[in-house]
Amino acid sequence: MVPEYAQRYRDLYQRHWWWRAREALLLRTLEQLSPPKGWDAILDVGCGDGLFFGELQRFGATLEGVESDPTLVSENGPWRRHIHVRAFDSSFQRASGYSLILMLDMLEHLADPLSALQHAVRLLEPRGRILVTVPAFEALWTSHDDFNEHRTRFTRARFARLAREAGMRIDSTRYFFYWTCPVKLAQRWKERFLPGVPAPAGIPPRWANRALYLPSRLEQTLLAPFPIPFGSSLLIVGGRAVDAGQ
Repeated sequence: MVPEYAQRYRDLYQRHWWWRAREALLLRTLEQLSPPKGWDAILDVGCGDGLFFGELQRFGATLEGVESDPTLVSENGPWRRHIHVRAFDSSFQRASGYSLILMLDMLEHLADPLSALQHAVRLLEPRGRILVTVPAFEALWTSHDDFNEHRTRFTRARFARLAREAGMRIDSTRYFFYWTCPVKLAQRWKERFLPGVPAPAGIPPRWANRALYLPSRLEQTLLAPFPIPFGSSLLIVGGRAVDAGQ
């Protein structure tokens, strides 16, 4: 991660409308998926400093994270002992599998997302679940992707192909942040004719931050029953493909 962005990530996560709205959607999804007694063991891949752990802990008995970028992990952070600072590859193992694995906006940063997803599937318990979020549609690529060192954006079809190769069963998918699509398209066209220097996201003034948060939450609530075929992000829930035969 770009050092300048890494330094600001905690503040962005805790205050920026995009991260706040995404977390609300994730929590709602986990509440719907969670077994009555929660999951035995949860792994958050690309967890940073464990900023989601405070909410995530109520869903599982054991909570772990893995983060390959040491600049994102505070040595004195409240969740430090739960975080493995190392690469997420075949050398990362656990004696028993995880019952829930999260991969939240991290696959798009990888040169080889297939290997990471394959390894996550291998680490799952036979009936475990995977929850993934990724940015959607190459047509929405902007300087924000460049600055954040994204390598790709996904569609349902593209992720489905990746999942098949990785041995992942897809149970459900949904786009979200619908309303940001025309905004990103306008930004893309603007940058095509008036290119600038990529810069990190900033936190808008309080009134604007609130105004942008509200439509994001409203669409999650009001449009959730409808199969909207677009959005600037994609959420996928699945498991091991072999489960289908059990």
